[in-house]
Amino acid sequence: MLDTSRPASRILAVLELLQNRPGITGPQLAEELEVSSRTVRRYITTLQDMGVPVETTTGRFGGYSLLPGFRLPPMMFSDDEALGLAMALLATRHTREMELTPGVQSALTKIERILPPDLVGRMNALREGISYPEIPELGQASFPDPTLLARLAQACLATNRIWMRYSRPNGEESARTVDPYGIGALFGRWYLHGWCHLRNERRTFRIDRIRRIDVLEETFEPPDDIDVMDAIERSLALAWSGWNIRLEVAAPAEDVSTFLPRHFAIVEPIDEDRCLVSAASSDLEWFAWRLARLPYPMHVLEPPELRDAFRQHADRLAAIAGGEDLPNR
Repeated sequence: MLDTSRPASRILAVLELLQNRPGITGPQLAEELEVSSRTVRRYITTLQDMGVPVETTTGRFGGYSLLPGFRLPPMMFSDDEALGLAMALLATRHTREMELTPGVQSALTKIERILPPDLVGRMNALREGISYPEIPELGQASFPDPTLLARLAQACLATNRIWMRYSRPNGEESARTVDPYGIGALFGRWYLHGWCHLRNERRTFRIDRIRRIDVLEETFEPPDDIDVMDAIERSLALAWSGWNIRLEVAAPAEDVSTFLPRHFAIVEPIDEDRCLVSAASSDLEWFAWRLARLPYPMHVLEPPELRDAFRQHADRLAAIAGGEDLPNR
């Protein structure tokens, strides 16, 4: 999108190069812009006349740079950069029906406003030409407020304690003080993992359910070598209401883990040849169907109703294997 055939565009290109490559030399600028060294000096003089603090270093290793601390916001995008930004912004939604958050939509609109028509057409093609999975649960979610997400990330990095209002699925809200350990994204959801002082234990929170946060001056000491993504996945594996599940599998934990992702179940070794699988589920029949993929002997510890779900699954498969006809319609 940068037309360096025009002097004004070249001057802006010089400014961008000075910002990105401090100390760049006159010959290097001339090569980048395909102009003479004399023309480069004229561009530098023009920038200085405009009040841009360009410093010149003489000598064998001399070059041009901006005064330390001086920055201008990006003033232009190449075609690839503009399309890349559009892709990143559009990727914040996970279904075609999911609306972009106001800040994301506003940024996308501003980018489209400054682009030539042919590039806007290519961006619209990105918007309309991408297929999304039909996942109702994700379709009901919303991308977190970018401002809130950024404040959370800063609190995590600075180890500042936060106060927040958190909404449950039924709409009830609670006030909590949390030590934020880290943020992770999984299957279109964004999560915060940390120590909840209300429950006095580590908890994982969906960020799109956080209604407000205040970053406190008080700091905390995070656990050593915490794996935030592993902690989030483990929390999700035990988050379902209904049934708490435990079973012993006659196979090494690392082998079983290849069949059961961490957000589905927690797999812990008992010894070299056995492991314990722990999870939670609201649908035992579905869970039994997923566990049936394991090619290893297993023993259900709890709940006993899971054995019934396995039995029903086995009867259904036996009927199919026996060639039973479909029921009459």
